[in-house]
This record gives sequence, C-alpha cells and structure tokens, in this order.
Amino acid sequence: MVYTQRFLDYLALEKNYSSLTITSYQKDLQDFTTFYAQEEQSEQIHLAKKTHIRSFVMYLSQLDKSEKTINRKLSTLRSFYKYLIKEKVLIINPIEQVHSMKRKKEVVVPFTEQEIGTLLDTEEYFTKDFDGVRDRLMIDLLYQTGIRRAELINLKESDIDPIQLSIKVLGKRNKERLVPISKYLLQEIEIFKQEKIKFNLTSTPYLFVTLKDKPLYDTLVYSKVKYYLSLISVKHKKSPHMLRHSFATHMLDSGADLNAVKDLLGHSSLSSTQVYTHGSIENLKKVFNQAHPREQKKE
Repeated sequence: MVYTQRFLDYLALEKNYSSLTITSYQKDLQDFTTFYAQEEQSEQIHLAKKTHIRSFVMYLSQLDKSEKTINRKLSTLRSFYKYLIKEKVLIINPIEQVHSMKRKKEVVVPFTEQEIGTLLDTEEYFTKDFDGVRDRLMIDLLYQTGIRRAELINLKESDIDPIQLSIKVLGKRNKERLVPISKYLLQEIEIFKQEKIKFNLTSTPYLFVTLKDKPLYDTLVYSKVKYYLSLISVKHKKSPHMLRHSFATHMLDSGADLNAVKDLLGHSSLSSTQVYTHGSIENLKKVFNQAHPREQKKE
C-alpha cells in the first residue's frame, strides 16, 4: 500500500492533479487492490502479474461494468506501473501487453435549444425560494458556458469579472481559462448574490452554496440537474455533462469555429471536442440535401 500512496502523492505534488482526479485514481487502485487481495491474500499490487490484470478485466466484465469504466481503471493502472518503472521499483511492466477494450460507438443526443429554453423560461419549474433561484442559475450557467460540474462547484465570486463579462474557470490539471458570459447571465448572478446576502450566506468564497453556507457537492449538482431536465425531456441521459454537450453542439450548429469551442470547453486537443460534432454534421447534411443544386436536381 505504501507504493499506491507514494503514487497518489506524486500526482498531487508533482503532476498537480485536482483532488477530484486523485480521488478517482485512488478508487480505481483500491478496486484492483481488493481484487488482488482475494486472489493472492496480499495487497502488494506492485507484485501483480499480467495474468492478474487480465483476470481483473474479466471480473469487471462479469459485473457488467461498461467498456469506458474498465478502460479508465486500466488507464489508472498504466499510470501507476509507469510510475513504478520510473522510480525503479519495477523492471518489467505487468500491464504493457494488456490492451484496452474496444468501446461501442454511442451516439449521445443533446437537448434541443427549445427544450433548454422551455426549462429556463417556464417559471413554474423553479420555486421562488433560495434553492429555486440557485438551481435555475446553476443550470443556466452550465448551459451558457459549457463548464464542467467540478468547475461550477469550484467557481468563486471573485472569478466573475463584470467589466470584461467573463468568468475565470479552473479546469482539469489546474489549467485556468476565461469564458465569456452574457449581460443577462451577469444580471442573474447579481440577483443570486443578493439572495445570498439576504440569507447571510457569505462565509465561503464560492458562488454556489447550500442553505447551510457550504459549497455544493457532486451528487447534489447531478441530482438537481437530472430532476429539472426530466421535467422537459424523456431522453435517457440527463446530467450536467449533457448541458455541456448541448452547449457545444448548439455553438457548432450556429457556426462557431471548432477551435474556439475547444478553448471554451478547456480541451487540450481537438479530438476531445470533435465528439460533439456528430449532431452538427447531421444538421449540415440536412442543409446540404436541401440546398445543394445536384440534390435539388434529383427531385
């Protein structure tokens, strides 16, 4: 277990990973440690062999874990054993010849502009109390800026620039970026800040808080977003990430440059942003089929 803790410390101190990312790595390592202990009556996973890792993959598959989840755990183990090789704890990397699982291509359907508009413009969906005002702003901000759930939770009042009409966002691996906001959204933020003052919720620097003046947490944001989205849509996926997905799709549909959307989302590469182009390509096909002279000639 000493090596796993050293690895987690390395991620925090040298790689500067966020606490959320480190928690995810820690859980993946603990899952493998638990499995390995059942196999070998030992928690010394630095001694694991290729066969143990392959058995772990089979075990996860039998639990009906998704390819995405299994591949994430394999990615964690790759980073862990790469670290042990670097530190000369190991000479042979046990995961070197273990391949990731092929993921099924899944088309995620974003919410339409009309669906989002219906939710935000229908007063009956949100209560007039503190929670209602906060929840509406939370969903509006997620959709208007495309920021991640963790970025929303960590957003501070001091990160909002009313002059430049922008917010400073602390993204993955502590990378900062500026995201523009509308005057309308700024007004909504100011209204919410007045609500916070009214309820004397001013002890924390974070913009979004609970009625106990504590920062929001992952499960609260997820459950709130899922609840409100279920009021206007029967789509299977209803999560903060789907608001991010919808933001990116609607931006691209409106003609936004792919590189600009990449920067707004805080992606390090274009390939991460391109997953959001499916809906835009489908939209372009419709426009093409309706407008192209060769297509019209066939009618």
